[in-house]
Amino acid sequence: MKVSTRWLADYISLEGVTAEELAEKITTAGIEIDGVERRNKGLSGIVTGYVKSKEKHPDADKLNICIVDVGQGEDLQIVCGAKNVEAGQVVPVAIVGAKLPGLDIKKAKLRGVLSQGMICSAKELGLNDKLLPKELQEGILVLPEGTEIGLDITKVLDLNDEVLEFDLTPNRSDCLSMIGAAYEVSAILARDLTLPKPETEIVEVSKAAADSISVTIENEEYCGHYAVRYISGVKSAASPLWMQNRLMAAGVRPINNIVDITNYVMLEYGQPMHAFDADKVEGGVLGVRLARAGEVLTTLDGQERKLAPQMLVIADGVKAVALAGVMGGLATEVTSDTVNIVLESARFDGGTVRKASRQLGLRSEASLRFEKEVDPHTVIAALNRAAALIARYASGSVHAGIVQAGTDAVKEKVITLSLDKLNRYLGTELSLLEVKVLFSRLHFKCGDAGEGLVEVQVPTRRGDISYDVDLIEEIARLYGYDNIPTTLIEGPTTPGALTRPQVLRRELRRLLSHGGYQEVMGYSFIQPEQSKLFPALSNGGVAVKLAMPMSEERSVLRTSVLPQLLEIARYNTNRRQSDLALFEIGNVFFTEEEQLTRQPRELPILGLLLSGSRAVKQWNVALEQVDFFDLKGVLESVFAHLGLTGKVIYEGDSPEGYHPGRSASLYLLEEEGRVLIGTMGQIHPELQRQLDLEDTYTAEIALQPLYDAAQNRLQYSELARFPGMERDIAVVVDAAVPAGKLLDSITQSGGSLLQSVQVFDVYTGGKLDSGKKSIAISLLYRHSDHTLTDEEVGEVHNTVISALQQTFGAELRK
Repeated sequence: MKVSTRWLADYISLEGVTAEELAEKITTAGIEIDGVERRNKGLSGIVTGYVKSKEKHPDADKLNICIVDVGQGEDLQIVCGAKNVEAGQVVPVAIVGAKLPGLDIKKAKLRGVLSQGMICSAKELGLNDKLLPKELQEGILVLPEGTEIGLDITKVLDLNDEVLEFDLTPNRSDCLSMIGAAYEVSAILARDLTLPKPETEIVEVSKAAADSISVTIENEEYCGHYAVRYISGVKSAASPLWMQNRLMAAGVRPINNIVDITNYVMLEYGQPMHAFDADKVEGGVLGVRLARAGEVLTTLDGQERKLAPQMLVIADGVKAVALAGVMGGLATEVTSDTVNIVLESARFDGGTVRKASRQLGLRSEASLRFEKEVDPHTVIAALNRAAALIARYASGSVHAGIVQAGTDAVKEKVITLSLDKLNRYLGTELSLLEVKVLFSRLHFKCGDAGEGLVEVQVPTRRGDISYDVDLIEEIARLYGYDNIPTTLIEGPTTPGALTRPQVLRRELRRLLSHGGYQEVMGYSFIQPEQSKLFPALSNGGVAVKLAMPMSEERSVLRTSVLPQLLEIARYNTNRRQSDLALFEIGNVFFTEEEQLTRQPRELPILGLLLSGSRAVKQWNVALEQVDFFDLKGVLESVFAHLGLTGKVIYEGDSPEGYHPGRSASLYLLEEEGRVLIGTMGQIHPELQRQLDLEDTYTAEIALQPLYDAAQNRLQYSELARFPGMERDIAVVVDAAVPAGKLLDSITQSGGSLLQSVQVFDVYTGGKLDSGKKSIAISLLYRHSDHTLTDEEVGEVHNTVISALQQTFGAELRK
């Protein structure tokens, strides 16, 4: 929002305050000022002049010799090359000795003819010519007829003005108007505010407006108030120069007196307005309604817009004539032939205007204000102000009465503020009287509401204030943040640190990354069918449906990280990158409810994926494909790092989504029993075929149980000082007996002397009976205090063998 200090001075005295000082005070009070622009770019010696005559230069086809009266008693001869210069015009003239941006004016001869100055264009005066009426954007600047001769051009064009660039946050839409800015400056400077009183300025004729126009609102939730005035006998012309100057200072291009007045009042009150050519409004009615299916509107910019049913329009008895809150229609545009107008002022729903504006890619000054909600109490005031100006500057006759639907009866908020709470929050010792004075500067009515309490009535223009803490913020910024005393922090302090899950996640990422795995991040939104592929960890829960999904492919929250890992694997495989080692640490979501009434469950998950070759292709090494045990080895490393060796067991029970014979469920052993923490194995062959993948191995582990059980503090032990003794055995057992069960039995029966146990061979077929397998196991015995004897080791070793025989019917293989 560009705020002209000359315009601002109409409402509040700025005497003794420079534009830079004012910008600093406003910024300190909470609204940042991006900069101060001086409209005068260094002009001096430029006055208004009257072109008395124009003749062609005798030696140049494109030059003219002009005789100009600049009010100094002696006419000046000026050679001018502008195409639009004509006798009878009032123009800006840079006399000899004048200064323009980058140019000093001296006497000169052009093709042998003396030139005593220069007739200036808008660009030469430092003006933004794009803000001028189209007919003045090329050639010299032509001033309105009747402009006094010999005046300083900086006064005529109000170029001594300084403009503040307000950088407004969305909550301070009240300052999207000159009056809103005046309220803010009045509070900051503690100076009186003088506002226009349009209701006293307007003069109505006897004809009733209701005889010529009627209005309706179909859906009041989209438009709470719609009001119009009927004005007849208007004469379209250029608006007065002072109004054009103010519009250009605000960055708005003047067009004609009718349009300029509606823009002027919008900038003044923050209330967008629109004028319709009344003779083009069919049926004498304007109604606010939603667009009909297939309806089309050609807007003022000449573009044909296809309207959607959720867009709000203004319609006459036959068709839509404006896109409510965004832009008017071309069919009812005010032109130079317009005689009668209907002047509109309304309060449209901000959300509806915003959606229509974005959908059509059409932003305007009006939509900018409606999106942030306009003050409901300015609808009538702005309407009266615009009508009064049109009567004065466009010779219009304002018909009696306002035709309206809906109401501006919006209650002002009343908030009770505790003085004790205010001082505790700010660390101040403000008295009740001081607080009331600060609120009076804001033009907030306030009164006593009990001991130490003040009741504040918040005006509707300040829609950003809803709670007592908002009032405390207003007091703080007016009192001055620099005036709030500095106090030391009291109370216990807690040093910042990572939580236990955060620490463990970082360690897992480091472990897996150093182990050759690459971290990926999959979408949290997946297809509904994918949520059913790996249901083991959801424990009967179902996927959470999104209320407004981006697409059907991203319509539910994921219940497993594996579908996305497989999608990533397919993406890479399609690009000839099939050797993959991937991991993701993310969350999955599920619920037990059909209709959500509470937050869905959210679980942290570790996902792993392996496929392709075990090592890089080399001339002296044969390629080997990864298998189940490569994946299991990675998981064993993870559990060992977390101090959970021996506390996680694998059970081959073919979880859904996996290969029936090459998969397992993982359980964590706890005091209360065992808890399912994950699944692992080769994905189901049918799913591999659908995704066009080779053998792919995945694992999905719930991390929360691991966070709770992890014992990852490093434990140091002395190096062995005495030699150990190895014993190898090969036992024949049923093929269905897991090797892990044998190892558990050996560990329990081996006692303290058994230091380690490991399977080093599995054999089937040959001379073994059908349904049998031979497992070769290496056992290491060691004592920390002395060298073991054969007798000590033999006794323990026999106990181990006996336990295997009794528990599993194992037979020693010789």
